Amino acid sequence: MNLQQAISNVFVQLQDSVERLTDGQYIQPISSLSNATIGQHVRHILELFVCLENGYNDGLVNYEKRKRDRTIETNKAFALQLMHSINAGLARPDKDLVLEAGYDELSQDVLHIKTNYLRELVYNLEHTVHHMALIRVGLLELSSFDLPESFGVASSTIKYRKACAQ
Repeated sequence: MNLQQAISNVFVQLQDSVERLTDGQYIQPISSLSNATIGQHVRHILELFVCLENGYNDGLVNYEKRKRDRTIETNKAFALQLMHSINAGLARPDKDLVLEAGYDELSQDVLHIKTNYLRELVYNLEHTVHHMALIRVGLLELSSFDLPESFGVASSTIKYRKACAQ
């Protein structure tokens, strides 16, 4: 399986769960998520992919400068359309990139870290799975969602669990 297919598989799970939500559930604050919404988590996931896509041509990616577009977190149909668009555009050639980040809120200094497109896709995939684990908590609080066992679980954890079961 290639990396784009792995991301596509995770996106299918995320899309399926978002599609099953009502518009109200998508924007409902969830106490176990510190009153964040499913929509806010979806926005956060998608905006990192958008940052990578936007930085690809120039070779500079900065996830901290994402737009924080409230339309994604409040409009379920728009979020699903964006997810489809992102998924369709993942198959780009690998290339060197620079990750720009300023991890100190007290300083304007930024780090410039050599990376590449495939490495950043891996980061975004892992980041997506992490947020899907949080979304899973939210979905279960909203209602009795029937979710795949692998929803929000890293592939390495799934493999480990299978090995332990044998």
